[in-house]
Amino acid sequence: MSTIRMVLRICALASHPLDVARMQHSYPCFRQMSTDAQSIAARLSASGIFRTQGLIGGKWTEAYDGNTIKVHNPATGDVIANVPCMGKRETSDAISSAYDAFNSWSKLTANERSRRLRKWYDLLIAHKEELGQLITLEQGKPLNEAMGEVNYGASFIEFYAEEAKRVYGDIIPATLADRRLFSLKQPVGVVGAITPWNFPLAMITRKVGPALACGCTVVIKPSELTPLTALAAAELSLQAGIPPGVVNVVMGNASDIGDTLLASPQVRKITFTGSTAVGKKLMAGSAATVKKISLELGGNAPCIVFDDADLDVAVKGSLAAKFRNSGQTCVCANRIIVQEGIYEKFANAFANAVQNLKVGNGFTEGVAQGPLINEAAVQKVESFVQDAVSKGAKVMLGGKRHSLGMTFYEPTVISDANSEMLVSREEVFGPVAPLLRFKTEEEAIRIANDTNAGLASYIFTTNVQRSWRVAEALEYGLVGINEGLISTEVAPFGGFKQSGLGREGSKYGIDEYLEIKYVCLGNMDRA
Repeated sequence: MSTIRMVLRICALASHPLDVARMQHSYPCFRQMSTDAQSIAARLSASGIFRTQGLIGGKWTEAYDGNTIKVHNPATGDVIANVPCMGKRETSDAISSAYDAFNSWSKLTANERSRRLRKWYDLLIAHKEELGQLITLEQGKPLNEAMGEVNYGASFIEFYAEEAKRVYGDIIPATLADRRLFSLKQPVGVVGAITPWNFPLAMITRKVGPALACGCTVVIKPSELTPLTALAAAELSLQAGIPPGVVNVVMGNASDIGDTLLASPQVRKITFTGSTAVGKKLMAGSAATVKKISLELGGNAPCIVFDDADLDVAVKGSLAAKFRNSGQTCVCANRIIVQEGIYEKFANAFANAVQNLKVGNGFTEGVAQGPLINEAAVQKVESFVQDAVSKGAKVMLGGKRHSLGMTFYEPTVISDANSEMLVSREEVFGPVAPLLRFKTEEEAIRIANDTNAGLASYIFTTNVQRSWRVAEALEYGLVGINEGLISTEVAPFGGFKQSGLGREGSKYGIDEYLEIKYVCLGNMDRA
């Protein structure tokens, strides 16, 4: 039994401080955990949201062959839990459950679906603390950020609870007097939702919210690195009255699960957030059954700081855009492109701000940067920094593993970067900020657009005319002007070029889960 599961059982018995003391004496594993860890374990146990099995047809299920995978806390390396290592058979059953549930769920009134989604939102908010703690436990981000993710993730369920009642069709003026023409929107069917580890709640709700709102059912495959938050959210969906089979969760063998979703003719839509390389494979695999597909893929976000920018605003915005979630977001500023007149002043102010970022376990008060997700992520960051230095860049700050060990990496600022370095060409997905110089507005736009990616971009300027010109010239799906945190449930999220297809969030996001049907009614002039 994993340590956390044993502690959860113990905490269920320990309702009084004296009981806790007895447990500390009797169970070494409990005694060795910090007070904070004990409190977290007790809270999770009492909340009833801590699940370690897959969800198929409303039943919590182990892998059919009994295999499991370990979920680790990246800050400590501790095993949090063992979860099922599922594959083809479990995924096939989950698809069948979703397909069967679609017949009834899609026929509920929009108002009824809306009420259940609203109840799910209410439960997510009621369990915000526990969900935030789960996110920090398995993903590593600071607790304040994790709580912010719960609010952000829940906002998609709230928004689409409202949008469920606004899936409108159209009456079309007829070309002949005896005909009536109209269009209506219907749910596409079973959706396979494949989600990443960096936002283990929000990347699920941003997909599942609109899918359920319009009448689709879902099979969720969360990352094997962070499945516990997904399972907790699924538990709360059941508590909200969303029927069995509408939401299913399988995890384990990623290739087997993905291939099964792609091969099934019952799955009519794939939605994915992750790397461009995997997105291309899913796009190719969807061709055999001609599935609808939405892809939110990698980024290479430019952050352009013009000479006329407000320095304080630019430093604060660039810091937020770069170092949130330890640099592990697809919209993180990957290249900070600074005009030569303000370059030195900005670089020094920015490095000073970065130096003040506190690194540590996400449960420690005041921590702004947690660990990277695993050792492979650290090695990637190290290779990018080494490449930059070998090509002439200078490390102003950081540039190495943190003294805390594990997968902690120092917040890093690199000056004199250029477009030939890996940190400029590829997504670093870590706490490394390369600073590049430019002279003219045209050069800044050229540098920014010189990439196959096109997800997020940022501009800092006090010139209104320039902000419009540059925003329109940037080949990106999102543009933040004098702001580093721009994602919201009410605005469309998605990229240009190889950063993906489709949009999530906003009124546009629900269209990704709908088919448009045209109906022609003839012989209307007959009695």
